[in-house]
Formats: sequence, C-alpha cells, structure tokens
Amino acid sequence: MAHRGNRVLGGGSMSDLRYIEGVVTLEYDAGKCNGCRQCVQVCPHSVFEMDGNRAVLVDKGACMECGACALNCAGAAIDLSPGVGCAAAIINGWLTGSEPGCGC
Repeated sequence: MAHRGNRVLGGGSMSDLRYIEGVVTLEYDAGKCNGCRQCVQVCPHSVFEMDGNRAVLVDKGACMECGACALNCAGAAIDLSPGVGCAAAIINGWLTGSEPGCGC
C-alpha cells in the first residue's frame, strides 16, 4: 500500500474516517471560546469550524478523541477523555485498510 501525505493511494483521506457514532466524550462550551482557532488548526478530522470569532462544533461523530483540541484550547472550552486506543485503532485501520477496533 503506497502512502502520500495523509492519503493512502487508492483510499480516502484520514479525515474521511469515523469510529463509532454516539460514543465520543467530547464536550464543547461555546461560551468559553475566545476565538483562538487552535481547535480548528489541530483537529485532523475537521470537527470544528470557525463562525465569526467563535469555534463551532460541526461534526462531533468524526472525533477520534486524540485530545489535541482540548490540550490546545486557550479558553478551556473543550473537555474530553482522550481515548488514545481508539485513535490508534482508527489510524491503524486506515493504514492497513481494515476496520478499526480498539478492543474496548
């Protein structure tokens, strides 16, 4: 399998991957958002977008719980319990062309 950037040749991009709908622990408090844009910049799955001076949670189900958004949020508007095993499962499934599974 050949790789180029974040794409597998003959496959989709990493941002196309999803894990299990409805189980993501991500919580976002728009009232605490200070507009720093860090969540938009660090999220590999485009879970957030900017709407004016605030981030908007646009696709919670795409979150792989890597924790990058929460760690970089200057306003502490994002809370989640990083599920590194789940993130690793998604990445491994993407790289191997198999279904993700973290064993949890």
